[in-house]
Amino acid sequence: MNPNSQLLRQIPKIDDLLRREEITAAAQSYSHTVVVESLRETIEALRQAILAGEENISVEPAPLCAQAIALMEEKSAMNLRPVINATGIILHTNLGRARLSDHAVQAIASIAQDYNTLEYNLKKGSRGSRYDHVEELVSKITGAEDAMVVNNNAAAVMLVLSTMAKGKEVIVSRGELVEIGGAFRVPDIMAQSGGALVEVGTTNKTHPSDYTKAITENTGALLKVHTSNFKIMGFMEEVSLAEMVEIGHNAGLPVLYDLGSGALIRLEDYGILDEPNVQDSVKAGADIISFSGDKLMGGPQAGIIIGKKQYIDAMKKNPLTRAFRIDKLTLAALEATLRDYLEPAQAMATIPTLQMIAATPETLRPKAEKLLALLEENPQGYTVELCEDVGQIGGGSVPTQMIPSIVIALKTTEISLDTLEQRLRKAPLPIIARISKERMLFDVRTINEKQFPYINEILRKNCVK
Repeated sequence: MNPNSQLLRQIPKIDDLLRREEITAAAQSYSHTVVVESLRETIEALRQAILAGEENISVEPAPLCAQAIALMEEKSAMNLRPVINATGIILHTNLGRARLSDHAVQAIASIAQDYNTLEYNLKKGSRGSRYDHVEELVSKITGAEDAMVVNNNAAAVMLVLSTMAKGKEVIVSRGELVEIGGAFRVPDIMAQSGGALVEVGTTNKTHPSDYTKAITENTGALLKVHTSNFKIMGFMEEVSLAEMVEIGHNAGLPVLYDLGSGALIRLEDYGILDEPNVQDSVKAGADIISFSGDKLMGGPQAGIIIGKKQYIDAMKKNPLTRAFRIDKLTLAALEATLRDYLEPAQAMATIPTLQMIAATPETLRPKAEKLLALLEENPQGYTVELCEDVGQIGGGSVPTQMIPSIVIALKTTEISLDTLEQRLRKAPLPIIARISKERMLFDVRTINEKQFPYINEILRKNCVK
């Protein structure tokens, strides 16, 4: 007979626990369903532990109530919630990519709480277009003839191809047949859009003659794809956008450019090399360009399409446009972000993505020293030191270039780093850091300074047994 089986009869009843003071107090914050469900699950876990013969099992009501209340808090927490990004990856796709500016956040809050002019023209007093809110801004900033926006760049590319190349051939270099996150591939998007893919060149080398030889009466467009999430190094050659424009226009064909990452400022000024600029791509003569709003632009998720008005007008009439359209909150954040770009200096001062890209080890060191000083005041189960390391832009942008950064390197003395990493993920405001060379690294580039006291508090509580 299981020596612990007698404990089964001592398990408190749910009704008795519901009458306890700590549970009635918790019931003021959580729904009755969550309270009862949490108690039942806590009791069931206790019952299974007893049946498994585990040792040192308590059936006292107080610890059981404490466990149930912790479970209530867990069940009531939002699934989509904020985290502290201590990885040093600026555009961390799994952590929501770009942090929005204060202007963008304020715009979202304003529009979310009131009725708005989403599709209403105040001047005319009649129905308007949701694209009107950002078209002029995008065109003014990029120098493009016209613009529209959809919900992401994959949708933008599909809409472009469906409108301009359905039932026709589209010529693409083999070296540019990329796969983006979630196993979405250019050939698959091409197939869904109704265009026929024609591959030219090889993985590492494509010449202008490869395009000219592939053009037939069935060709609908030439497509260039910026390989923003990988680079081919060494013995390679690609056809520039300007060369493709010349080839396409000589043949009377439009040239499409999936730019992807969408930098609206010259990143060379901040040490980021080989990243094409949206405005330069417009000047090169591409007929249609598409790029993301939540990558190097530092705005909300969106697919921005710019180019010749005749093609943009046709896209607006495509049935897919309604399926791909962006909502009022995204439009609000996008408009606020774009307004900051009207003055590049304003964008650098207000958009978090640009601020983090521009930060240097020299500017990050004083920030890191503040966090180090906090952690050194009363260390509990850890040691820390300030170190030089590297971060990344991330988000499928600038894949080969690491960014020199400053980190706080932490070593635990009482628990394992894996245990600490799990505890940090389960904190009320989760902290996502990275482990390297038997140290946990906190890259201050991606940490907001106002979060330092919280990080200090959580580490002191969780680095001990």
